[in-house]
Amino acid sequence: MAIKDQVKSKYAEAANQVASGGRPCCGGSRNTRDPITGNLYDESQISALPEEALKASLGCGNPTALAELRPGETVLDLGSGGGIDVLLSARRVGPAGKVYGLDMTDEMLGLARENQLKAGVQNVEFLKGEIENIPLPENAVDVVISNCVINLSADKNRVLREAFRVLRPGGRFAVSDVVVRGPVPAEIRKNVELWIGCIAGAMDESEYRAKLTAAGFEAIEIEPTRVYKIEDACQFLAGKGLDVEAIAPQVGDNFASAFIRARKPILRKRIAESACCGPACCSTAEKQSA
Repeated sequence: MAIKDQVKSKYAEAANQVASGGRPCCGGSRNTRDPITGNLYDESQISALPEEALKASLGCGNPTALAELRPGETVLDLGSGGGIDVLLSARRVGPAGKVYGLDMTDEMLGLARENQLKAGVQNVEFLKGEIENIPLPENAVDVVISNCVINLSADKNRVLREAFRVLRPGGRFAVSDVVVRGPVPAEIRKNVELWIGCIAGAMDESEYRAKLTAAGFEAIEIEPTRVYKIEDACQFLAGKGLDVEAIAPQVGDNFASAFIRARKPILRKRIAESACCGPACCSTAEKQSA
């Protein structure tokens, strides 16, 4: 089964567990101690949200707290899951703004729409689609956010190119993701279960920067928000069919949740001197078009 199908199956199962009153393993809650998904949101942020939105949160950070969203902006959440970051973003951008949530899993989309109704939020639209093929036109949004989803893609270059395409000039890329800060054991990379859990598909910081640059982004920043220690590694490696005692010391401190920022350049139209009536005319036209 392809990675994409594995991911889709896992998240469908997680949505069904939440819908039936349970909580998926690695899902969020107000008191979970999961080293990746635990304690990411302040109580003041989530107190008015449906419990199901938090339970279905399988992220590694809180992009809405760091993205500096502004009233009236249009936001796109890649891999929106149960909708927690969409609903939080909708508050930040206000009635004049709009938030899109994009997910490929019918079960998660159904859960997210139920959470939207429970929260009474109007300025939100959930879309079905893949983050490698975003169903929005060019220059459609001001901010792209995501929460530990880009690592799940087998074609990260395409994801970043698509994010760049739908952003308006000057638009912001502001995502939480897991990054690698050191050597990764081969057993981790080839383990599909850990790929689905956001770890095995993690990119090295330098690789992330290079891919963002290749996609056209500028002003790239990677800010670690939670560095995983050996005890954390022991917890998320348990039950994956690996020699935990041998591998955990190699993993500790080499993985971190991080906030990744970048910006789409502001395009400035220039008139070539060869197309002008002369140097003076061209200089004036350039100033007017800058």
